[in-house]
Amino acid sequence: MGLLSHRVERSEIKAGDHIYTWRAGYAYSHHGIYVGGSKVVHFTRKKEAGAAGLDSAIAVSSLLSQGSDECPTFPDCGFQLPDSGVVLTCLDCFLRGGALHRFEYGAPPAVFLAKLRGGTCTTAPADGGADAAVRRAMHLLTQNGGFGDYDVFENNCEDFALYCKTGLLPAAAGAGADGEGIGRSGQAASAVGVPLAALLSTPFKLLAAGPLGMAAVTAGVYCAGRYITDIGVRKDVVKVEVEDLAAHLGWRRAKAEEAAQKRQQQQQPSPEKKASSRLLPLKRKREICV
Repeated sequence: MGLLSHRVERSEIKAGDHIYTWRAGYAYSHHGIYVGGSKVVHFTRKKEAGAAGLDSAIAVSSLLSQGSDECPTFPDCGFQLPDSGVVLTCLDCFLRGGALHRFEYGAPPAVFLAKLRGGTCTTAPADGGADAAVRRAMHLLTQNGGFGDYDVFENNCEDFALYCKTGLLPAAAGAGADGEGIGRSGQAASAVGVPLAALLSTPFKLLAAGPLGMAAVTAGVYCAGRYITDIGVRKDVVKVEVEDLAAHLGWRRAKAEEAAQKRQQQQQPSPEKKASSRLLPLKRKREICV
């Protein structure tokens, strides 16, 4: 296991493995579940009329699922239900010329913290073995709605692969108490953690002994942020059977909408406050006249 990621050869992977490949010069990675037969099930945006979805928030290229005539190897490459972001492609189309890496489960905390990037391992153990991961992935592939709506921070391709391997999902609509937060993916935690680490480490400038001390404090805050958001450490996750996933996602969506409505109501002033704000200038004007 390397400090950046764990690169493997094609001959080393087996059905049920969580695999990924780096894109755009290690700017981000795309994740999926290898189901055997040189095929991968992964998660992206739902198909849209006249346009394909994206496998990341960074729009660097079109989606792999352009249709079976795009892949000369497998006739079913690009299979995707109309209202689902879960797609089946061949391994070549998944990698798109990139190197193959395998995501590691049950990593010791010291190894997890030593990683330079998130989205390469987790402290959580895999659940149910390889067969369980393949079963979850194939079930979501063949069920309309699949894994819900793609969101780069709360529900992305790494979140999909993590669920297929562990069966774990956040208990609420997000990580925070008000329904906001990031999903389970280490990639999202890293994206949020870099600017957050720089921000939180600013008060320690006076304590840090020069640039090296400042860098050490920033790195410490960044690693701590990645660790506490890891699915193996978080306390806000529950085990959800894949057959019950659609109902669970519907409940989460309803909770998110309820939280959004509550925030909107809190931001809007009450009728009494509106009335008082209109009457206040008149009262002041009468006092001046007297």
